[in-house]
Amino acid sequence: MRLEQLHIENLRNIATLDVALAPGINVFVGPNGAGKSSILEAAYLLSHAQSFRLGTTHDLIRRGEKRLAVAATARCGERARRIALIRDDSSWHGRIDQTVTTNLGAVLGETAVVCFEPGSHELIAGSGRERRRFLDWGVFHVEHAYLATAARYRRSLRQRNMALKNGAADGELDAWDVELASAAAPMDLHRQQYFSRFRDRLAELAGQFLPELGEVNLAWDRGWPSDASLLDLLAQRRSLDRIRGHTSRGPHRADWLLRFEQAPQRGQLSRGQEKLCALACVLAQARVHADASGGWPVIALDDLGSELDLEHQARVLDWLRRDADQVLISGVDIPEPLRAEPDAITLFHVEHGSLRGLL
Repeated sequence: MRLEQLHIENLRNIATLDVALAPGINVFVGPNGAGKSSILEAAYLLSHAQSFRLGTTHDLIRRGEKRLAVAATARCGERARRIALIRDDSSWHGRIDQTVTTNLGAVLGETAVVCFEPGSHELIAGSGRERRRFLDWGVFHVEHAYLATAARYRRSLRQRNMALKNGAADGELDAWDVELASAAAPMDLHRQQYFSRFRDRLAELAGQFLPELGEVNLAWDRGWPSDASLLDLLAQRRSLDRIRGHTSRGPHRADWLLRFEQAPQRGQLSRGQEKLCALACVLAQARVHADASGGWPVIALDDLGSELDLEHQARVLDWLRRDADQVLISGVDIPEPLRAEPDAITLFHVEHGSLRGLL
């Protein structure tokens, strides 16, 4: 898939901006603070309803304004739909073509955008929360029903945690244990099926980007022991959960672990290696999406020149030119490997939240 006619209103330093995105590689260059990353961020919002950058959702809205809007035409082959997301102080609202909808999942399901950016190393070095969120987005775009499955589990988890904090009787907790375990089963199955695809693709890419680290191994931790019944475990740990006031086992504790033959512990990776691992994860997720849907997601690379050395820039750009449908790249200058082929890219110059010329 690819995005056409990206429209942005009141996103960070951008007042109003319309960008005619092209197939292939789109490069946005300009000084720091010009708004290059915000253009990539707008595309990402259409697919995630959250930013890839740190900060609250309120920080996205341009200072002095009360709402932001992003919209684009999402094209998959001959099919094209106009997608829009509007954010006010309290919530997101969506529109598909001319129909307003409160079903945010339906809007997000129309576009797929993955991103490698300066904070992506947290996918490797950070908490399990980042890895769960990353994996869940991929599961949702392969199996849209997963959104309702995950929402059911989260509701059950909130109710059980509330019952624990309020000192509910065992009979009430018995009922919530049954519901939580029932909701967890399909959620875990979807995740495991997706992870098996992701693991195979990531092993291929990690071997290309980090051959010096040897064979890679990925392990899935579903959030409770693989040989245990979650329902039994919830009953066994109830006293401890009462003391802590929250549920200690379940899909909300899931994680996936990445180890290399020459770096069996995460802490043994350099920052540069963490970035390359994260890049391999993003591209593996894009490949799994393409395998499942028949179309590539949009691939965004924020500040590529400062995140990767020249050798790895060339390697990833060769990979993208061969396979991806649409790529969005930001930087203070054109990435070195692309300078010899100016006709192979669509170039935008960004200044003060606006575009100056299309080369």
